[in-house]
Amino acid sequence: MSELRTHLVKDEFVQLVRDMEADGYRLVYHEDDGQVVAVAGYRIYTNLILGRNMYVDDLVTTTRSRSKGNGAVLIKWLRDKAKSAGCRYLHLDSGTERHRAHKFYVKQGLTVSAFHFTENLQ
Repeated sequence: MSELRTHLVKDEFVQLVRDMEADGYRLVYHEDDGQVVAVAGYRIYTNLILGRNMYVDDLVTTTRSRSKGNGAVLIKWLRDKAKSAGCRYLHLDSGTERHRAHKFYVKQGLTVSAFHFTENLQ
């Protein structure tokens, strides 16, 4: 996860995950030859417009294990988990500059379905 969230130090990461778990956040990982090579953080939620959904907050594979199918294994696991939980959609956001990630998501069957707007309040 540190490859995706480079701004976090270990103690902050652990505390944030604990806080997020109280809101339903869960971590899942994929191993290759006994080493963690991909990690995803997700939550299942319900909203008025779409009903029950899965949101993937975090999805990362280690630099050395990219393009070897590890991310695809996690996407499949997340998709299966969402379906078994009765979710209608799997959602995630990806930074506009992350072109390789966008290509990966499209290859996995995800589509661009919305714009995500933000305002920095600090």
